[in-house]
Amino acid sequence: MRPRQHVRNRFVLIGDVALIIISVLGSFALRLDVVELPFYFPAAVLMCAVALAIKLPTFFFFGLYRRLWVYASTGELRLITVAVTTASVLTSGVMLLLISAGMVLPGMPRSALGIDWLLSLVLIGGSRFALRILAEQSVITRVNGKSKRALIVGAGDAGALVVRELQKSSQLNLIPIGFLDDDPAKQKHVIHGVTVIGRVADLAAAIDQHGVDEVVIAIPSAPGRLVRNVNDVCRLKGIPSRTMPGIYELIGGRVNVSRLREVDITDLLRREPVRVNDEAVGAALEGKRVLVTGAGGSIGRELCRQIARRGPSELVLLGHGENSIFEILLELEYDYPDLTFHPVIADIRNHERLTQIFKRHQPQIVFHAAAHKHVPLMEINVVEAVTNNVIGTHNVVRAALDHNAERFVLISTDKAVRPSSVYGATKRLAEMIVLDAARTTKRAFTVVRFGNVLGSRGSIIPKFKNQIANGGPVTITHPDMYRFFMTIPEAVYLVLQAASMENGSETFVLNMGEPVRILNLAEDLIRLSGLEPHRDIEIEYTGIRPGEKLTEELWDEGTPLVPTLHPDIFRLDADASSSGLSLPQTIDSLSRLSHSDDTEAMIALLDKLVPNSTIRHTSESNVKGQTSLLTYDL
Repeated sequence: MRPRQHVRNRFVLIGDVALIIISVLGSFALRLDVVELPFYFPAAVLMCAVALAIKLPTFFFFGLYRRLWVYASTGELRLITVAVTTASVLTSGVMLLLISAGMVLPGMPRSALGIDWLLSLVLIGGSRFALRILAEQSVITRVNGKSKRALIVGAGDAGALVVRELQKSSQLNLIPIGFLDDDPAKQKHVIHGVTVIGRVADLAAAIDQHGVDEVVIAIPSAPGRLVRNVNDVCRLKGIPSRTMPGIYELIGGRVNVSRLREVDITDLLRREPVRVNDEAVGAALEGKRVLVTGAGGSIGRELCRQIARRGPSELVLLGHGENSIFEILLELEYDYPDLTFHPVIADIRNHERLTQIFKRHQPQIVFHAAAHKHVPLMEINVVEAVTNNVIGTHNVVRAALDHNAERFVLISTDKAVRPSSVYGATKRLAEMIVLDAARTTKRAFTVVRFGNVLGSRGSIIPKFKNQIANGGPVTITHPDMYRFFMTIPEAVYLVLQAASMENGSETFVLNMGEPVRILNLAEDLIRLSGLEPHRDIEIEYTGIRPGEKLTEELWDEGTPLVPTLHPDIFRLDADASSSGLSLPQTIDSLSRLSHSDDTEAMIALLDKLVPNSTIRHTSESNVKGQTSLLTYDL
């Protein structure tokens, strides 16, 4: 894109000299008759000199020569008004003193001073905004020959901002030609020179009638249903569509409201926006020393991003992989240069190392996101699952208790409910460890449980994308397989919201919305890739693996849910699954069995300890016949 041509401020200054003289002379000409002008000409010349001597320095003082006027807005208009008014008042004061001292003809019309203020405001302000209009016109002229016609869905604040960005910049080569919005009050109205030409339901007709080349969805809070409908129409018409970041991405602070991108699967799965209580989250984190385990993982990274936005005094990034911690550290230091970050490479299974870390940094709030999470891998690496997810959690909880952490939040999963996998069983036992610590110490230690997150490392979405890129087939275990899905920013925001309302010994469950059919998810991804499912890309069913569920659950049957202050967060009432269980003895037994690599005994013990667990049957079936791990629904 060619750089925008800016008018140098020295030329603006020269123009102001001429405009000030014109304003003074014009005020006399408007006030006096033609025959009187020669008589008062000396007074006009004197006033020109006074005005130049006062107004130019005043304009300098208010910064009128430090602005790029091609970007002038209402803020600059207020600045011009204040600067011109101040300069005119000073000029009038000096002129009145000169009249009183007899240095100016006593009959000079004093109303000329007011006329001069009005003319100055029009001329000085008009010249600035003329520069902006000329600059925008030059952009339109430059790109008109190669630009595409864009239709904006959404005529709210975000839509207006998108139009202004498109009008000011030729980078995207898009010229807005109209809005679509369902608000009856906006129909036929004009926003920044662009008309609201219909409702969203008129999209197909508007594309044909106005020769639209691209559609932009400018509604950050648009639910997935609306995005899906718009995307389907665009696909049938053979034109691309772009969208704005979702509301939770904007809350996360990582993207700008005017940053357009191609529609992806997360947009199609957007849920209805929920009430945002950012003040409560900020109050819970601001000025606190916060530690995040698993800070290099998908959830851990987003936790660090959103926590950093709330202004903690220190943020400790604890992780086992040095490369992932290094990457998130670089990102955070760039985005938040004034915050204090402590990157720590450590294994949560090493209790002595954790004790050193907690003693050095004294975290007040701990978010425990570190875990082995790949279900099929944990089925054949039971020792790793137990030592990391159970014993590691036990170590982090002990360190937090020993060093007086005020709050502790465990990130858990829907697979911990009636677990049929080793991963699910170890996460349920980790929940029991945290809740037991909360009950015995009365600390604000809590669990937040939710389902799958879109885009996390090793999740089903990257797997499908890779299969599509390789020409298929896309493999699904069963056509009626359903899973809960949530975007990473949304899940993390709700985790922080739950953390701000915890009292201790609570299990919070996030409202995951309606479960998503995996077959529909795969078909949507194929279409977003510009292909047709079952024609360009085949879909194959590999069969349900032993122990796998068609649907996941977020709480045990019969456990009542209690609403909280947030409509998308619920609390499980009386989740006392560890009652009567000796957790220290359990941890010792699992630790001893892990050292002897007695996998069968570990599975048997987990199956006995975890409520409604069926992992022993699952493991026996896996031993009898293992299929490819890639066929497992992650």
